[in-house]
Amino acid sequence: MKKVSILIPCYNEQENVRPMSEAIVDLFEKQLTQYDYELLFIDNDSSDQTRPILREICKNNEHIKAIFNAKNFGQFNSPYYGMLQTTGDCTISMVCDFQDPVELIPQYLEAWEQGYKIVIGIKTSSKENPIMYHLRSVYYKMIKKFSDVEQIEHFTGSGLYDKDFIQVLRDLKDPTPFLRGIVAELGYKRKEIPYEQPERRAGKTHNNFLRLYDAAMLSFTSYTKIGLRMATFLGMGCGAISAVIGLIYLIMKLVLWDTFAAGMAPVLIGMFFLGSVQLFFLGFIGEYVLSINQRVMNRPLVIEEERINFKK
Repeated sequence: MKKVSILIPCYNEQENVRPMSEAIVDLFEKQLTQYDYELLFIDNDSSDQTRPILREICKNNEHIKAIFNAKNFGQFNSPYYGMLQTTGDCTISMVCDFQDPVELIPQYLEAWEQGYKIVIGIKTSSKENPIMYHLRSVYYKMIKKFSDVEQIEHFTGSGLYDKDFIQVLRDLKDPTPFLRGIVAELGYKRKEIPYEQPERRAGKTHNNFLRLYDAAMLSFTSYTKIGLRMATFLGMGCGAISAVIGLIYLIMKLVLWDTFAAGMAPVLIGMFFLGSVQLFFLGFIGEYVLSINQRVMNRPLVIEEERINFKK
């Protein structure tokens, strides 16, 4: 009997962990009886009642496991680390707030049985804020245009990954993993399952500007050269324009020595403009340096505080 691992990352999801576990257990016990299963929750240092609820759930069902992180290790490290701890013939990753519909699991498994080692969900529409969905669409298209590696639009990480691909992830030993990019760059031939993203079942979204910025910068620094190229080309362009303007001012001053007053305004405007451009690209290049620094330090993805229902 094939074993399916379901990974559910969670952070302050006290309203959702129990309904999610019940929905998945019910699915396997009634509809997917031909599979053995394990349900792994990895908690990223929740401050609400998520952990007590998970302990109770695990106590009542040995198929359900939990990993409690010692602290919050971020939105990318924790799910990635959880995938590496699964033991099934395939691993299905889904969020805890039901925005990845549980109904996708049978579709994932059907495609897996057809021979696909990667089956991913692609959002074709969303019931979230339409402005946010539009901004995400613009972001995906921009990354896709500038990246040297194929990028998958509206792919959030939800999908099925065969144990062979999970082994690829284990061998990478990447301290700053970006699963969406890894799937596109190193993954096997995949099948894409379209779905409409529903609203959160309960609770508040944990995404904010800083989290979205982290995701954007990680994808930029990992899979594009556009920041560095922009700095180079804009620097060359500004230098050429400055040289031309300087030559024009010199000629006009020599020809119209008594009547042409250059003044300080052009100098000040040029200084502020070039200064702002330099600061912008120093920050952009700093993001690349930060990404390199994190990889060089090679810190662990996650430090565990506790494991539940793992056999020794």
